[in-house]
Amino acid sequence: METTKIALFKGRKIRKTIYNNEWWFVIIDVVEALTDSIQPDGYIKDMRRRDEELSKGWGQIATPLSISTAGGVQRMNCANTEGIFRIIQSIPSPKAEPFKRWLAKVGYERVQEIENPELATKRTRMLYKLKGYSEGWIEKRMRGIAIREELTDEWQKRGVKEQREYEILTAEISQATFGVTPSEYKKLKGLKRQNLRDHMDDLELIFSMLGERVTTEISQQERPDTFVKNKKVAIRGGSVAGNARKQTEKEIGRSVVSRKNYLPAPESRKRIKSAG
Repeated sequence: METTKIALFKGRKIRKTIYNNEWWFVIIDVVEALTDSIQPDGYIKDMRRRDEELSKGWGQIATPLSISTAGGVQRMNCANTEGIFRIIQSIPSPKAEPFKRWLAKVGYERVQEIENPELATKRTRMLYKLKGYSEGWIEKRMRGIAIREELTDEWQKRGVKEQREYEILTAEISQATFGVTPSEYKKLKGLKRQNLRDHMDDLELIFSMLGERVTTEISQQERPDTFVKNKKVAIRGGSVAGNARKQTEKEIGRSVVSRKNYLPAPESRKRIKSAG
């Protein structure tokens, strides 16, 4: 099951994932948030050179975990709350103390979410709402997240394990659905590290869901047992959505694939502006 979530610290996104029933945070995101470095990976290398004790214990602090990205699942160095506290000691930043308080709060929220999983969904909804997205968009986005999780669960059952395999299958669905891969789509929208689907409009989200849901349905029916077979199923599922997209484009007289993103302003304000 896909467990990567996004937490916000002073407007900066920090990815986190559940491991051993606690939150583990992507180290490079934490360093970037605290230092505003444009090369956080380089900062980490310098930090380890400066702090010999940190470098010696790095193997116990940093654990590569599977993190969902727009291009698929990737292995990234993560640390739990204790590990992040140790890393913070090596970062001279005025944000350090506020970050420690934020980290403690996030850890407490995880305990609440274990007891009541609905809280995690409610927080995600609230996060999108605070960003200015409309209720209708949020509903589609949340449903899309659930459909994506169902698909990745299905892929796991069919023997898909490696990060690269997830990336390839995701790209095949996207190519068949929209005519572009996720990386090409992000480039079209002018995105870098941002989540592609957070910058899709209603129709783009709908066709993303359709391609992934049909792929799941076909896989459940046919039970592909090799990567090649999974790839063929992904193409077929995406093609169903692709054909529907093409028919939709004929009816509405425009492309579903959009260059629009929600970087400068939240989605609801953009709509207000474009309608004015």
